[in-house]
Amino acid sequence: MPARVSAGVVLYRRRGDEPEVLLVHPGGPFWQRKDDGAWSLPKGEAGPGESLEEVARREFREETGHEAPTRLVPLAPVRQAGGKIVHPFAGEGELDPATVQSNTFTMEWPPRSGALRTFP
Repeated sequence: MPARVSAGVVLYRRRGDEPEVLLVHPGGPFWQRKDDGAWSLPKGEAGPGESLEEVARREFREETGHEAPTRLVPLAPVRQAGGKIVHPFAGEGELDPATVQSNTFTMEWPPRSGALRTFP
């Protein structure tokens, strides 16, 4: 079975000599009480034939409500512990975290309850 492939944007800005990087936290009930190891770049899975940069841009827009920087630089792919390969793209820009608007998803929660709930 081929490895799953994702792409995402590493948004950074410079504060003096220090770089700052935007990280996001997964939503939904599985992640609500988890913090350690949960933070990541905004990313999502690529479908067959999709441009990795376009996937990274789409996922950034869906997960933050903002457009990715115009100029993105591809970084080296990373294989996660579960086998997924993540293709990151770096872009310099400003984003006020207070303005982030995540997309939402609906799922049955609690499991087997028949109740559908929407989560960020």
